[in-house]
Amino acid sequence: METRRSVSTKNKKGRSYLFRFAGSLLLTVLAAGLPLSAQAHGVAESDAAFIEGASGLHLVPFIYLGAKHMVTGYDHLLFLFGVVFFLFRMRDVSLYVTLFAVGHSVTLLYGVLSGTEVNPYIVDAIIGLSVVYKALDNLGAFRTWFGFQPDTRAAVLIFGFFHGFGLATKLQDFTLSEAGLVPNILAFNVGVELGQLLALTFILLAMTAWRQTPSFSRRAVLANVGLMVAGFGLMGYQLSGYWLAV
Repeated sequence: METRRSVSTKNKKGRSYLFRFAGSLLLTVLAAGLPLSAQAHGVAESDAAFIEGASGLHLVPFIYLGAKHMVTGYDHLLFLFGVVFFLFRMRDVSLYVTLFAVGHSVTLLYGVLSGTEVNPYIVDAIIGLSVVYKALDNLGAFRTWFGFQPDTRAAVLIFGFFHGFGLATKLQDFTLSEAGLVPNILAFNVGVELGQLLALTFILLAMTAWRQTPSFSRRAVLANVGLMVAGFGLMGYQLSGYWLAV
């Protein structure tokens, strides 16, 4: 009995240390981000010039641009990493990734084609929040703190909607030609899905290799604390940009 209590006490102290460490790191990240202009729409100059000048059908280039944005979109990748972190069966991976894909596809297409605009800093801050949510979910924080477990499938779908609006804001920065707009945006969305599939493949390969090592069970909590800190950092970065822009 004493041994069990001792182990339990050590585990609690370990978790407490991790969260104190996360808090300190979070403050450092936020402090570093506040002086920055925090532009929410990083698009390469060559890509921006192409998008502005594109008229008519350009399916392959827009597929490439969509894939490139997803593969280099660290906020989307962090959320995807959190989603699959504790998914060990491909059936579950397929379900959650499909929900995420449906969510961001709907709002990407709707946002661009309908001209519906949202504040890019706010929506990107919510995307950061989605990373925080998934880290807390992986840590079992909701059941521990509030005594209930949110429906993770619904949460992934809902946050997918916000990720789609985030993708849409990247294109809404530019004057898009009406000629070929619908097929080009559909091609961009196809590229996003291909980029997501490519990124997911590398994530799953890395996760599979890591899970086969003893360090996975020891470092899983720390990894998700780091994920949570990264999400808070993204939120702080985007909110600082919003405050500087108003």
